Amino acid sequence: MSHAPSFVTCSRLAFDWPDGTPVFEDLDLAIGPGRTGLIGLNGCGKSTLLKLVAGELQPSDGQIAAAGTIGHLPQGTILDTALRVDEVLGIAATRAALHAIEAGEATEANFAAVGDDWDVEERAHAMLDRLGLGRIGLDRTVGDLSGGESVLLRLASLLLARPDVLLLDEPTNNLDLRARRRLYDAVESWSGVMVVVSHDRELLERVDQIAELREGEVRWYGGNFTAYEEIVAAEQETAERMVRVAEADVQRQKRELADAHVKLARRKRYGQKMFETKREPKIVMNARKRAAQESAGKHRIMHTEKLAEARERLDQAVEAVRDDDEIRIELPATRVPAGRNVLTLRELVLAHGGGVPVVPGELDLRGPERIALVGRNGSGKTTLLRTIAGLLPAAAGEAVGHVPARFLPQRLDVLDDGLSVVENVARFAPEATNNRIRARLAHFLFRGARADQPAGTLSGGERFRAALAALLLAEPAPQLLMLDEPTNNLDLASVRQLTDALESYEGALVVASHDVPFLESIGITRWLLLDGELRPTTAAEVRAAMWHD
Repeated sequence: MSHAPSFVTCSRLAFDWPDGTPVFEDLDLAIGPGRTGLIGLNGCGKSTLLKLVAGELQPSDGQIAAAGTIGHLPQGTILDTALRVDEVLGIAATRAALHAIEAGEATEANFAAVGDDWDVEERAHAMLDRLGLGRIGLDRTVGDLSGGESVLLRLASLLLARPDVLLLDEPTNNLDLRARRRLYDAVESWSGVMVVVSHDRELLERVDQIAELREGEVRWYGGNFTAYEEIVAAEQETAERMVRVAEADVQRQKRELADAHVKLARRKRYGQKMFETKREPKIVMNARKRAAQESAGKHRIMHTEKLAEARERLDQAVEAVRDDDEIRIELPATRVPAGRNVLTLRELVLAHGGGVPVVPGELDLRGPERIALVGRNGSGKTTLLRTIAGLLPAAAGEAVGHVPARFLPQRLDVLDDGLSVVENVARFAPEATNNRIRARLAHFLFRGARADQPAGTLSGGERFRAALAALLLAEPAPQLLMLDEPTNNLDLASVRQLTDALESYEGALVVASHDVPFLESIGITRWLLLDGELRPTTAAEVRAAMWHD
């Protein structure tokens, strides 16, 4: 990392997709040292902006300048499974030359390849240890690693390269709690320029400032995500108060304009009466009439202008209020009585589970319980949910559901990409009329033409919302809902919308997730840890385990 201050600037930046769809236009941005959390709605261009800064995309117009080297960890990193760990870390050539020198091949080429990096292996091992990857070694291949380990390995390669500017795009996706903690540590210890795009609240609590990308502009907020929320809440309270003041002013101007019309009409009638009775000379009456008309015109224009100004102030006030829609629905058909048996697991052995039962005895889920299913990556959470949903056969034992159930997988493959949102919901509720489906979809923020969009054209957040709507509006209504890592790839507004929807859900809920703040926000009543077998735990124990290996 260089000693000169690092920075990134974008000047009048513009970018269009090949089909002409604009993403940015005249975007100005300056990022200096420190940790910046870049947030915004799905589809606003956060990932695109990181790719532009990293040089992976070229702007349509404008300039990007960066002082120093840039490292980029893109969302959904996929590594060649045949690569060795040292190749991913970028040290394979240096390491080979070092080993050759140690074996007696003291050639000029080998010394040039090593340069001053004689401790490359020690540094690599230290970095892997720091990220919880010490056990994998430098000669293993990527194919031996889990998805979460691959993400951490790619991060390790960036940290070893010591770039001046580090760009991270949703780095905690697919990481379990311990892996997230390692990443949090790495973020907190970073001293250069860092820009992190994330919906992970705990990660955003560790940044120095928040940059919100909204409607093609970036607005800065000092402090972490909690500070951002407090500032936005205060701004919204002020903005909503200004809307009320502006609305009252518009009504007052309307009344004054109406009163002016009434007064002018009375004057006109009085003038006409005077003219008809000829109580004054004609020349005087005509002069008075012209004066009255001029006065009336000026009066009418004045009040009309005041009303127009009041309406303009109202429009400006309304624009200052955020329109992040909230999901508000009622789902009485999902209600489950408190004592009703919803699900029974008996001596359950999962496929690929090594023959060991995850439920040695019997486990019951009763009433509208909300269960958090936690555990390390690879512990079998997804397999357990798919077994309960009937998508995978159990190796032994049984999972017996006693109520209608639905399962929302990580891949959201419950949707048919070729069908519209309305048509997808109709597949799950074939007896419902088109009007009924549209009315209920409006509560999931799919109104009018938006409900006719093909599922394949939806953004990540919209796709999740459509999949959730399809399951919750299904007939019969699901009284057991299972979600697998539902907040992965969702922006913060979409996470809030999911929380809103689940507040309306009255059935039993089982959620597999590494997102502890989200789990706590949806009113979990029982925590289960899958670690060989399913056992009770608590939120406090989950958090404690996260910080102690």
